[in-house]
Amino acid sequence: MSSRLRLGLFYFAVYLGTGANSPYIGLFFAERGLTGAQIGMILAAPMLARALTGPTVAVWADGFTLRRTPLALLSLAAMLFYAAVAGVHGFWAWLAIWFCASTCYAALQPLADVIALKRARLERFNYGWSRSFGSISFILANFGCGALLAFTGPSVVLAWTATAAGLVALSALRLPDDRVHDGGARLSLIDRWRGAGALLADRRFMLAIVSCGFVLAGQAFYYGFSTLLWRRQGIPEPLIGALWATGVVIEIVFMWGLGRIARRMGPAMLLGLGAVLALIRWTAYAFSPPLWALWPLQTLHAGSFAMAWIASLQFVERFAPPQAASAAQMLNSAIPLGLMIGLATLASGPLFDAFGARGYLAMAGLAVVGLCGAVALARTART
Repeated sequence: MSSRLRLGLFYFAVYLGTGANSPYIGLFFAERGLTGAQIGMILAAPMLARALTGPTVAVWADGFTLRRTPLALLSLAAMLFYAAVAGVHGFWAWLAIWFCASTCYAALQPLADVIALKRARLERFNYGWSRSFGSISFILANFGCGALLAFTGPSVVLAWTATAAGLVALSALRLPDDRVHDGGARLSLIDRWRGAGALLADRRFMLAIVSCGFVLAGQAFYYGFSTLLWRRQGIPEPLIGALWATGVVIEIVFMWGLGRIARRMGPAMLLGLGAVLALIRWTAYAFSPPLWALWPLQTLHAGSFAMAWIASLQFVERFAPPQAASAAQMLNSAIPLGLMIGLATLASGPLFDAFGARGYLAMAGLAVVGLCGAVALARTART
């Protein structure tokens, strides 16, 4: 089996879980009487801590011989924690266990990206081809879990996600046997931490991932509360799943068909275009558009997420040294998709309680800041 297919199957398993818990886990907590602010706190806590837990996990993972070993261990731990969420009750218990489950699961993609980007470069295949397997499984999970919710309770979301984490562990064992320290001695713990610190001190690197983070953080309100808002509009769960899937289909098309064009554009221009499309999308959502308008608006996911994410990967390739690949990818996940989207998620709960759909306007403001960062990065590149 080729490397790109094995990586594709790994991403498929990862997003089989993400595609269920991202749109629907809010229903589990809402059914148990939690407010929007409490749900936002539970979802935001592991994201906020990822600026610390992400580099810590990366340094821990670089202590193994093979890169796939920590992936298998993290997915097994996530499976146990997700199963435990359904077995406890109370805000603080859910907060603690969800924190552990989400922290383990969130580390899987950036650590796998280190393998995938290296293999794509050495074997000359499109990273987007393997990554698109995850987008496909995200769609299947949207439809499958959405259909099950029409007949069962929200606990099925946790059962689905825990099962997916088990499949991730199995697929991790089939990943390429890439070594963490090819052709060199294993770095000490202090040296591994020093490499992560050097990235944090690199102004270009930090400007790039923070600018991408402002655009990506706009997903927070959408991930946490779009399903609840669409339910208020009377849209049934299967159609809600179809709406989520529409955005991901566009993501697949972008990664398959426009990968080369995106590379020619360069990360700064790609980020700027994504920020503009995000601004349009979130502004429109703030006024609760009817169902017929939601379909074309969902296609803007190619900008608000896919373009910003691919831009961030390109920035990491340009600015991070090979020996700090794990730390760079983990920081690229920890800051934009962790700390920044965590803060946005924390704010989204009160915004939802106070303003409903108008909370999307705050996400539009984040896109504007990301656009300013893209302009600054383009000027830096020209200089």
